[in-house]
Amino acid sequence: MRASLLSVGLFLALGAAYAGRTIVPKEALEGAARQLLGASDHKYKQGDEVPLWASKVGPFTNPSETYEYFSLPYCQPSGGIKWKTLGLGEVVEANRMASTSYKLNFKVDRKEEVVCSKTLSQDDLKKFRTAVEDDWYFQMYYDDLPVWGFIGKMEKIIKQGQSEYRFFLFTHIDFDVKYNGDHVIEINVSTDPQQAVDISEINNEVKVKFTYSVRWTPTVTTFERRLQRYERFPLNPVHLEIHWFSIINSCVTVLLLTGFLATILMRVLKADFIKYSRDDPGLDEEESGWKYVHGDVFRFPTNKNLFCAFVGTGTQIFYLSLCIFGLALVGVFYPYNRGALYTALIVLYALTACIAGYVAASYYKQMEGELWVRNILLTCFIYCGPFFAVFSVLNTVAIAYRSTAALPFGTIVVILIIWGLVTIPLTVFGGIAGKNNRAEFNAPCRTNKYPREVPQLPWYRTTVPQMIMAGFLPFSAIYVELYYIFASVWGHKVYIIWSILFIVYIILIIVTAFITIALTYFQLAVEDHRWWWRSFLCGGSTGVFVYGYCFYYYVARSDMDGFMQTTFFFGYMGMVCFGFFLMLGTVGWRASLLFVRHIYKAIKCE
Repeated sequence: MRASLLSVGLFLALGAAYAGRTIVPKEALEGAARQLLGASDHKYKQGDEVPLWASKVGPFTNPSETYEYFSLPYCQPSGGIKWKTLGLGEVVEANRMASTSYKLNFKVDRKEEVVCSKTLSQDDLKKFRTAVEDDWYFQMYYDDLPVWGFIGKMEKIIKQGQSEYRFFLFTHIDFDVKYNGDHVIEINVSTDPQQAVDISEINNEVKVKFTYSVRWTPTVTTFERRLQRYERFPLNPVHLEIHWFSIINSCVTVLLLTGFLATILMRVLKADFIKYSRDDPGLDEEESGWKYVHGDVFRFPTNKNLFCAFVGTGTQIFYLSLCIFGLALVGVFYPYNRGALYTALIVLYALTACIAGYVAASYYKQMEGELWVRNILLTCFIYCGPFFAVFSVLNTVAIAYRSTAALPFGTIVVILIIWGLVTIPLTVFGGIAGKNNRAEFNAPCRTNKYPREVPQLPWYRTTVPQMIMAGFLPFSAIYVELYYIFASVWGHKVYIIWSILFIVYIILIIVTAFITIALTYFQLAVEDHRWWWRSFLCGGSTGVFVYGYCFYYYVARSDMDGFMQTTFFFGYMGMVCFGFFLMLGTVGWRASLLFVRHIYKAIKCE
């Protein structure tokens, strides 16, 4: 395990080397040292050069459609573009840090400084006009602080009763930087509409002069508190109060419904226990009920190889989510900690692979499976296989668009190495340990040699209607929070209230378990003993509801458009919802298994 952790660290360093374009080992070590030094490395003296890095540009409404800053014909540095060393997560987040010509030396004011003067060709004008028309923005980083601005503006002008649109390119930027002692605390960017160039006509060349100004002002905010402005930015106190109220209202409603359902179920079960525990010779042998399928209720499911692979992977994703929440609650994912979440997901997924292998192989052995090698291989690819297929298609689309969302070849190689040398071996080791586990299934009732015939059931007791009923209640518990998550992942808002999300997550797990148990009971009560797959599908049906919400969000709550953004949104959300399906399906099945074992232990089974 220690060797695996060291390997992961090595691979992440290699990932940075591939992703950061011109990188040498010395720079990589310096980057790691900067992370260890913390605030001390952010100290500057009067006149010290503090580089301004250009991250990306792109349409404001399409957060996944991003491009390199110099894909637009801006003034390039005289010494050529230099690329900053990036970590694996930063590259996955589509950041590409390029040096710029702006000189923002520490505590040095500048007024109307000229970046360059250039003549924009027709092709240059066409690029800028398209960017202004599509409402493009730029993102930069200064001393690891993010800053944004728009490329230009579009105005509607009325002439002689007819309207026309004019396109203006911002050529001047004002940097307002605040400092405290020898630390940079805050940076803001504003553009001057009075210094905008009309680029509506693209048939003729246009001469422009790009300029900037820098103003330094002192502040009392300390370096340790400089990121708090980003934490306060997404939600003002009124919105935060409404957010809490909505979440509490939704959770209380769902918990009350779950409590009523649990109370009714307990009363019914109590009556059943009394009835089935009586040793009454006159009891009608034809009476229906869940006791009379005791000889089939523990009959192992069909396709148990696939079933165990689903359960193993779902268990892995469950523990992965707990690890992510643990890191979030201790403050690791602070606002604009570039790529930290993606790095954590990649590393933790690799390290938790042993859980998937162990759980899948252990249950497969308990279910008397013999093809354990096939089971381990299926567990390795059951989620990674579809994800890699979706990624290949979407990365090809991003390459065709020349977007920074396309991962460089070196980064893909590093991720494949992590998967091949860490994820797969850990899955195999976990599978071998699970295969050698001596635990037995311990069914409280013997299974009949031949399966009992399932009576004909009404349509609303079939799989699809039951999945709809099972998914609706858990989905209603997370519906309010979904908007904030989507607005953060597929928008420009910052999600910082991890405590609320963790509460919603716990409620989601509880509600999923309760609703699946209830539906399993109702299924057994009509002598349908095929509950294994049904409980998994009902538990995971919330993932289908979330994917349905994706269509609503795309059409009604967002302004996303274009082929690339659409494919990215529905492609990656499809994989997220598939992971949701596996995790909640596992929760539903495990809860149902505990419930079924409990009720059949409590009665007399022949």
